[in-house]
Amino acid sequence: MSELITSDRVVPARVLDAERLAAEAGFAKSCIAEVGRLLRTAAAAKPGGVVAESGTGSGVGTAWLHSGLGDGARLVTVERDEELARGAAAIFADDERVSVLTGDWRLLERHAPFDVFFCDGGGKRDDPRRVVELLAPGGILVLDDFTPSADWPPRFEGEVDELRLFYLTHPELDAAEVLTTPTSSAVVAARRQGARQT
Repeated sequence: MSELITSDRVVPARVLDAERLAAEAGFAKSCIAEVGRLLRTAAAAKPGGVVAESGTGSGVGTAWLHSGLGDGARLVTVERDEELARGAAAIFADDERVSVLTGDWRLLERHAPFDVFFCDGGGKRDDPRRVVELLAPGGILVLDDFTPSADWPPRFEGEVDELRLFYLTHPELDAAEVLTTPTSSAVVAARRQGARQT
């Protein structure tokens, strides 16, 4: 597969395929390239690991994760929308390291613990404690779509952002908020070694 080079940025061909699928399906919630490069880096840091994604969409984030995937790694992603899941699965049909599941995000549990977890769909808001539990010790968690806040504790729309605060202060995580654009940020965390597994 080839890659498209725009200025000094390389965009993997599968990302372009997934973006086309998103446009055809009218799906407007794909991850941005700035987050995508972060995902590629996280996957590359765990070359033999289990990489997971909640919220496949059309496969844009999946494709960025795939671009950093090591030969010994595997990637499992889940999407509730059957049509989007089918389209995303077709993009990765030639790579047995990638599994696209259709259904609730909890289908990922049977593949845990995760060395990298891009939690972009279910779990992030509705069961954050379980999201942390699914990480292997040393596992990397990426959560995007936050609005930067200059305050501490972080605020969103004038209120304390309890969700972001949960991840940034969780006792089993070393976490930081990373600016991805001037108006968006991601929380990146690593689960501490010695953290209990459930």
